[in-house]
Amino acid sequence: MACKYDFLIVGSGLFGSVFTREAVRRGKKCLVIERRNHIGGNVYTEEIVGIPVHCYGAHIFRTSDLRIWNYINQFSPFNNFVNSPVANYKGELYNLPFNMNTFNKMWGVVYPEEAQKIIVHQRSEGTLNPQNLEEQAIHLVGKDIYEKLIKEYTEKQWGRPCTELPASILRRLPVRYTYDNNYFNDRYQGIPEKGYTAIIEQMLSGSEVLLNTDFNLNRTELEGIAEKVIYTGAIDAYFDYCYGPLEYRSLRFETEVLNCENYQGVAVMNFTDRDTPYTRIIEHKHFVFGTQPQTVITREYPLEWNLQIEPYYPINDIKNQAVYQKYHEKVLQCPHMLFGGRLGEYRYYDMQDTIISALKLAEKALD
Repeated sequence: MACKYDFLIVGSGLFGSVFTREAVRRGKKCLVIERRNHIGGNVYTEEIVGIPVHCYGAHIFRTSDLRIWNYINQFSPFNNFVNSPVANYKGELYNLPFNMNTFNKMWGVVYPEEAQKIIVHQRSEGTLNPQNLEEQAIHLVGKDIYEKLIKEYTEKQWGRPCTELPASILRRLPVRYTYDNNYFNDRYQGIPEKGYTAIIEQMLSGSEVLLNTDFNLNRTELEGIAEKVIYTGAIDAYFDYCYGPLEYRSLRFETEVLNCENYQGVAVMNFTDRDTPYTRIIEHKHFVFGTQPQTVITREYPLEWNLQIEPYYPINDIKNQAVYQKYHEKVLQCPHMLFGGRLGEYRYYDMQDTIISALKLAEKALD
């Protein structure tokens, strides 16, 4: 019996939606199924008191690749938001990323050479070949900044001592000897003025979409209706955890409408002390320069992950990578299945990386 669809796309997040867009554009018939009751995956936004709210954590689009910037901008105009978060350590505020404003607040220094001398001195107390996150952090910014702005925040986020976390987590941490609070180095940065859900709706236009549909609970029925399956769910779940579950960290979001115009004066404030139970507060209106009389904030609480809650951050240590390799080898036995995205590939993806990966798969699968 002929298949009803060319592609079944499992998951309507950014990866699945980009692939769907490219497939429909090439005349393919697509069915998109989504386990949740809304499209968009973790980039889903909804309007609350006139403010686009990032329901699953802040998503700030950034890239230095003009092709990717133009690609995402075809679906929505983006504003010129620049991410300049603030770290709050027991009421002391520090600019992020680590730059001359941070060093001035920490040590009272004014000139880059003064800051460099302090960091070089504190670095000498560590190791030249960092093997874990603690050693890497001290190597990058010295002991004082590590103790106040990295150690407790990171251990809260990951639920593990910094000495047990890989150095790779901090290898991309920006450190600048200029008075520049722009967190990212990317040339293009911004937030869609109408929210990400409006972008996903356009990407999925021309396809059929089913919400509240769990692929892994209806696998026998669903796999047979399409020539190929694009699977963006958890790779270990597809194989029934036959090698055991891959590990993640999770998050809990607590969103609140406040009857004030401006709560914290910045879109992102990180709380770097151990005693504050949440890692950060997002004030959503600042992403779009809102002037509404009310404001919406979201507190993010880190959670130890289990199979009943949403996975967010892959724990890419040696043990988990070895397990993932076993699952990846099983993928080769499933030629009708194409795996992609954060969960399908068990890797942390920024949004630009997700789009690049989805476009590469589309080029390969749609030839």
